Amino acid sequence: MSLSRQNRWGFGKKDPTPPDNEPQKPAGPSDPVPEAQLPTPAAMASGGPVQSKFTATSTSTFSQPPKPKKENQAPEDPYYELKANIHRRLIEEIDLSQLSEKGGSGLREQIRDAIHHLLMEENTLLTLSERDRMVEDILNEAMGLGPLEQLLRDPAISEIMILGPHLVYIERKGKLTESRVRFKDDAHLLQIIDRIVSAVGRRVDETQPLCDARLRDGSRFNCVIPPLALDGPLVTIRKFSKDPLTVQDLVNFGSLTAEAAELLRGFVQARLNIVISGGTGSGKTTLLNVLSGFIPDDERIVTIEDTAELQLQQKHVARMETRPANLEGKGEITMRDLVKNSLRMRPERIVVGECRSGETLDMLQAMNTGHDGSLTTLHANTPRDAIRRMETMVMMAGYDLPQKAIREQISSAVHVIIQASRLSDGSRRVMNITEVVGMEGEVVLLQDIFHFVQYGLDENKKIIGEFKPTGIRPRFLEVLKAEGIEIDESLFAI
Repeated sequence: MSLSRQNRWGFGKKDPTPPDNEPQKPAGPSDPVPEAQLPTPAAMASGGPVQSKFTATSTSTFSQPPKPKKENQAPEDPYYELKANIHRRLIEEIDLSQLSEKGGSGLREQIRDAIHHLLMEENTLLTLSERDRMVEDILNEAMGLGPLEQLLRDPAISEIMILGPHLVYIERKGKLTESRVRFKDDAHLLQIIDRIVSAVGRRVDETQPLCDARLRDGSRFNCVIPPLALDGPLVTIRKFSKDPLTVQDLVNFGSLTAEAAELLRGFVQARLNIVISGGTGSGKTTLLNVLSGFIPDDERIVTIEDTAELQLQQKHVARMETRPANLEGKGEITMRDLVKNSLRMRPERIVVGECRSGETLDMLQAMNTGHDGSLTTLHANTPRDAIRRMETMVMMAGYDLPQKAIREQISSAVHVIIQASRLSDGSRRVMNITEVVGMEGEVVLLQDIFHFVQYGLDENKKIIGEFKPTGIRPRFLEVLKAEGIEIDESLFAI
């Protein structure tokens, strides 16, 4: 590429390439490979030009018989061949290190123009849609997360599940469908994973093949790589809306009724301790975000999470996140450490993203020692199971406490359990609003205030049901009245 073209694109140029008559030093096995460089496909290495169009009906010819394909190896597709060639030339002829010094849409347009020029020089027949697709693919590789970009930009997609480089599933409206998005091979997918985890100061390799992280928009990211993943890297991304859902959104979706929403608002404002229980993907974090929106703006909130994903709208929020151990196995900061430390931070509300282990004991002690109005979530299928889960997690703290003492801690600390579930039609609903009444003997007493009753399925296999009161008047109404919160008692009538 000529010097004048590089100047027109506005990028700093790399060291000039040696003339043709000057021998070049062959790359050694230990020479570093540029991060974004894609491997040269076998067809490109043979030197043969790409002559076919990139349509579904086109076939490519090769001068040599195809070699046996290794597992998760890049498909021998002319589209991938040309894309790899253009990407390699973009890296060689443009100093991509200057991307960090520039920004905005202007930079993206400059790289887009450069890719168009390189495609013209290839002199390969492409339709307009094929050219636009290739330009976008290479732009995403150079400036973003490659094939993931189009899925992350789609607001209708709530979850992305990758099972190796050639199989991607997405969730829309609670239903899973296979996506057409593909990665080139294992190395390509691992490169995208490394970009994500390194951006938040974490690492993933053979010695630590599991990792939780978050994307720039706060989406939750989890990956498992070989040797634990047998068929290629496994990635799960749970996206969060750019605009956090409100309680009115949940009412519009049918997740709960307007009357129940007003009751939950009263619970939070009256500083009742609330546990949100549910299975994976049931909407616990979304519900926790909605409930935290009821906390007054003049209160100090401390949030504690394994991976930061809460989207609190208040200004006075102290956010903390756990830290894994380093390469030497040192420096780990656990949820227990953060919960204990939060008690020294003068919190008025403590919000724990999820209790999974011994930090449950510290959370219960905080609720019992003047930190009313705290919120947390845990995994359980019913409110009664949530009580059992809390007992089990308290035992994981390592203290030999009597079972009755643990149950007394739970019954005095937790006031309300909200059960969320993901139903068979993909909808997410609040199934129970349950009051923790107290103890009778060695049993924690619970009573449902609202519950969801399912009547059947319609012709589209959508669940027909109703979220209705049980007719029981909750005991904590007196607490709400003492705080000046008026609740119409007719809400609890059947």
